Amino acid sequence: MVNLAVQLLATQLNQYLRRIYNLSEDVVVVSNLLEVDGSVAANVNNKLVIFLVNIEKDTIPFRQVNSHEAGQREVQSSMPLYFNLYLMMTANFTGNSYPEALKFLSSTISFFQKNHVMNHQTAPEMDARIEKLILDIENLSIQDLSNLWGALGGKYLPSIFYKVRMVAFDAEDIVGRIPVVSEPKPSVQ
Repeated sequence: MVNLAVQLLATQLNQYLRRIYNLSEDVVVVSNLLEVDGSVAANVNNKLVIFLVNIEKDTIPFRQVNSHEAGQREVQSSMPLYFNLYLMMTANFTGNSYPEALKFLSSTISFFQKNHVMNHQTAPEMDARIEKLILDIENLSIQDLSNLWGALGGKYLPSIFYKVRMVAFDAEDIVGRIPVVSEPKPSVQ
């Protein structure tokens, strides 16, 4: 499900950038910046790269409902899990293309400012198991940013760090059936 959420954001952003800059090819990719051996990942040069930095369980779920009626019984389901995804959006443009990095990064910020909530009305192709995605910019201190880029094994590139909230993992597993208790109907005599 994480892949579906990240790919949806990348697709939406890519469509926006292609439209406003009249691009013939995709400029947004979901990828690591570096391979495990430290070499630059394939197909990330002159691209806006989106990659996952962390996942955390959201301790304040949006929805608490976990049962529904099915015929004469109420079906009890396992509670969906909600996660926060931490995504880095990095403009990987070098040399003379550095102004392009800033342009695409600025447009990314603008797009997610206008579209900070994605749901089934705004993104009909969103997987049914995901209720909605809420994007918030996460501020990192210079020290935290330095530590993060050091942990990633790369040199700093123009980037923005987002927290994506309310990714629901709803397995829709049935964990029990409860008989529905109703009031007896009065008998007609």
